[in-house]
Amino acid sequence: MRYTGKLAGGLLGFVLGFGPVGAVLGALIGHQFDAYAEQRGAGARTAHAAAVGERFFRATFRVMGFLAKADGRVSEQEIAAARAVMMQLRLTPAQVHSAIEHFTAGKRPEFDLDGELAELNRVCLGRAHLKRVFIELEIRAALAGNNLDGPVRPLLGRIAERLGVSSFEFAQIEAALRIHARGFGPQTAGDAAGDLERAYRVLGVNAADGDREITKAYRRQLSRHHPDKLKANGLPDSMIEHAKQRTQQIIEAYELIRERRGMRT
Repeated sequence: MRYTGKLAGGLLGFVLGFGPVGAVLGALIGHQFDAYAEQRGAGARTAHAAAVGERFFRATFRVMGFLAKADGRVSEQEIAAARAVMMQLRLTPAQVHSAIEHFTAGKRPEFDLDGELAELNRVCLGRAHLKRVFIELEIRAALAGNNLDGPVRPLLGRIAERLGVSSFEFAQIEAALRIHARGFGPQTAGDAAGDLERAYRVLGVNAADGDREITKAYRRQLSRHHPDKLKANGLPDSMIEHAKQRTQQIIEAYELIRERRGMRT
């Protein structure tokens, strides 16, 4: 049986022969123990989250460099794409410097992709949402760098599989990110139909799904990308901007669907 510090202290005071008074004294001592343990536990969780964030940051830009070099050379466009991600994440100058160093390390022949992914899997154990964000960032850079052409797509697909991100989720992420820059703003009837189709893809639903299923999918997507939740699971502060942008896109997609279908609020 597991006792809290307060209960264990009270029992100890009573058993040692101090009776009810001793039990109260022991409980007070135990309460202090509980407070101390809780404080230590919170500190340990914070330290662990920081360690997860550090490994996540490192892996993000090292794998990004590896993918950019997948066809044997890194183009100016791929370098620009990586820098654009750094800018969109609003990294500090020090963080940009660190990201560039990791990107360069990932381009080197001796870079150990399997080892990097194994370590990322280890620190992200039980944090499936973090691994999904990792894949989102890699797809985001790859789309801008070479449109997922050549060996990049199959490589990134295998990386996603290693991290437990399904091919369905991969396709959903790609569809959502392909419209990230465009956003929603129909100008013609054709654009309007296309926007609605893309909005369904952002939420991972179909036009044939009912309103209730769509609302559930919307809430599920919001939960996956909620910045506070991801941060608590170890997403570094430097990556929070990505989560905010994805959250905004999910909201815009749902609002478009809700408006076109006449859904109640």
